[in-house]
Amino acid sequence: MFSVLSYGRLVARAVLGGLSQTDPRAGGGGGAGGGDYGLVTAGCGFGKDFRKGLLKKGVCYGDDACFVARHRSADVLGVADGVGGWRDYGVDPSQFSGTLMRTCERLVKEGRFIPSNPVGILTTSYCELLQNKIPLLGSSTACIVVLDRTSHRLHTANLGDSGFLVVRGGEVVHRSDEQQHYFNTPFQLSIAPPEAEGVVLSDSPDAADSTSFDVQLGDIILTATDGLFDNMPDYMILQELKKLKNSNYESIQQTARSIAEQAHELAYDPNYMSPFAQFACDNGLNVRGGKPDDITVLLSIVAEYTD
Repeated sequence: MFSVLSYGRLVARAVLGGLSQTDPRAGGGGGAGGGDYGLVTAGCGFGKDFRKGLLKKGVCYGDDACFVARHRSADVLGVADGVGGWRDYGVDPSQFSGTLMRTCERLVKEGRFIPSNPVGILTTSYCELLQNKIPLLGSSTACIVVLDRTSHRLHTANLGDSGFLVVRGGEVVHRSDEQQHYFNTPFQLSIAPPEAEGVVLSDSPDAADSTSFDVQLGDIILTATDGLFDNMPDYMILQELKKLKNSNYESIQQTARSIAEQAHELAYDPNYMSPFAQFACDNGLNVRGGKPDDITVLLSIVAEYTD
């Protein structure tokens, strides 16, 4: 397991991939506010085969990757899940997802994005990968979440079966829609060798499901890869989130770790009827147990922004 943790008395500081970022001081309870908003975010995850590691600029849990970036106009975070099937062809799936997330992070820090258009972040990043002189082969799902500081609106783009939940007052008030071509085959960005083009599934960033909505101080945003959602139903996630009594950074990090650990344990329980197993049964397959997979969890709370 690898978890991100660094806490200061006056500000929370998230450290991702050797890069530090100051998050806003936790604000009060829920309700609307007149000032700018920001996100206090902590992350935790597991690689399926217990691997853990840091990419040069970004965090990677197995074939999953994620980033958290701060810009004066917005807080932006994302998760991606590299498609493991590429390993059968000698390709490291984590390279595609990791490079995609690092590119998104760089674009945000350079201000090359519009907060209301998270699909644009995905599109520009994917185009950069396509333009590499040496093709970076692979596929990945992706979910991008952007909090516009001034408008207090959350803008999201989700391609595939990673996703997010927004929790307010102990209830899920917004969630992403999962995108599947067919059972266990999510929408994905792909770069294939010329001889495999047209054979490998490849979706356009424009196919991502996009949403925009207002958020309030104290709202909880959970962004994760399918390793979480395939192993923990909403009611279990909400039970864990009840332990989050305030927007203290250390508390957020502990809760993120607790959620990731529980999902990891359930993934290896052969007798547990996981959401993935239930979905498989709904598709005519006799499946039981958790789904061993890489797990990435980013847990955020909407707070008052301080520079």
